[in-house]
Amino acid sequence: MADITISVIGECMVELQKSGELYNPNFGGDTLNTALYLARLVNRKNISINYVTGLGEDIFSHKMVKAWQAENINTDLVHTSATKNAGLYVIDTDSDGERSFHYWRSDSAARYWLLDVSVPDLVSKLSQSQWIYLSGISLAILPKQALEILFDVLHQCHRQGTKIAFDNNYRANLWSSREEAQSAYRRILKMTDLAFLTFDDEQALFGDASESQSIERAQAMGIDEIVIKRGSNACFVVKDDQLHEVPARHISNIIDTTAAGDSFSAGYMASRFIECDVLKAAAMGHLLAGTVIQYPGAIIPLDVMPQLNN
Repeated sequence: MADITISVIGECMVELQKSGELYNPNFGGDTLNTALYLARLVNRKNISINYVTGLGEDIFSHKMVKAWQAENINTDLVHTSATKNAGLYVIDTDSDGERSFHYWRSDSAARYWLLDVSVPDLVSKLSQSQWIYLSGISLAILPKQALEILFDVLHQCHRQGTKIAFDNNYRANLWSSREEAQSAYRRILKMTDLAFLTFDDEQALFGDASESQSIERAQAMGIDEIVIKRGSNACFVVKDDQLHEVPARHISNIIDTTAAGDSFSAGYMASRFIECDVLKAAAMGHLLAGTVIQYPGAIIPLDVMPQLNN
């Protein structure tokens, strides 16, 4: 199998997870969760993972970089800001495992790093990746100027042959309007080769009444491989105009649903990158997500990780 590099673009923040009356520090973010689970799954399989973001010179930023390196994530494309720090969020989880979030991210390094880099240099480095993965949150956190730079970078990389995987991960409160979000999503979807579309998010953003509407819109954008994530229900996968339904695993011991969707995407992509078919890939996504929700926080212990099999 040829060497593959996947560059994951997004935001990682300091995570404070409640434990009793105290909050334990960790780190998390949707694309970072996916990058970390990808790195764990593809370890020693000739596949490397880059994380692409902005951090500061604060103590938490340094700890994050060291933690990512320990997980075999390449950090050469992490931009360090001299004036801004890592963002922060707090998770409160209820008795059913559902969580609420509180954020401090408006002036984080991850929002502004694209304003400080050389676009030609970034394109030169990113275009060496076979895949770029990002999410709707990767877009939503950026001010307009930085978002335009990101679209320019992605367009140039895609034109040079780098494929793009996109997870819709729509968060309405990060956008000034639904129309602004719709415009940005249409732009990224036109460059997307593999789309992960959580149906609840498609409903919230586009008002879809059925999964078929989400699939048809993605196909109209030219996307060949589409995964419709539906939580604890079966996911739908469309590849080469063939629709597949893959049941989710029944999990009775749900502790925390943080990173369920992020880990599903990691399990699916890792399987596809080692040349599994879409049915095996979706089953792996369900397996990993089903494991993740049985533990607190976004990142589960290494010793309970499922193994990736061809």
